[in-house]
Amino acid sequence: MRIRKSADERKAEVVAAALKLADEIGPDRVTTDTLAGAVGLTQPGLFRHFPKKQDIWESVAGHIGQQMQKRWAAIERRRDDAPEERLRRLIVGQLRLIQTFPAIPSLLFSRELLVENVRLRKIFGKLLEQFHQRLTQCVIDAQQSGHFRADLVPGDVAYLLIALVQGLAVRWSVNERRFSIVKEGERLLALQLQGFRQP
Repeated sequence: MRIRKSADERKAEVVAAALKLADEIGPDRVTTDTLAGAVGLTQPGLFRHFPKKQDIWESVAGHIGQQMQKRWAAIERRRDDAPEERLRRLIVGQLRLIQTFPAIPSLLFSRELLVENVRLRKIFGKLLEQFHQRLTQCVIDAQQSGHFRADLVPGDVAYLLIALVQGLAVRWSVNERRFSIVKEGERLLALQLQGFRQP
């Protein structure tokens, strides 16, 4: 007997399939026909859950955002961590997320996808802004505790750390994931943090 799935279950399946296909063939080549077939739906069936293709990508971005928020919240609940350790956990957490969802770089750097979907661009932009704010606060806290140099501009330091994540994600993708993005990230982050500390 075939069990009828709820609308939420179907939507979750479509989001998971979109992430998988975006990783395998690139987001720009994912068609609604391919996506429908991947989850055992017809195109009309797919459109019952997502009236427009851009709705699918917005749900994918929302799912990624939820995963980010969960990780950030878990890190921020660790009240005893020093600011530098909290910062390190935030960066490593982002790298682990990319490792879990390797389609993230291709989604973020897809010009076609982002140009066609203003709302998607805004979702990703808001997530980047929230991440930047958290890193900036870590830098401020590390300065106030006397661990980071006082002459650093916190927002600029946060952008340097984000650039580390983004650059590493691109290199990891181009090199067909032949190295551990987390281990390499930890190594490079340790070098970068040395330059931020008080002499």
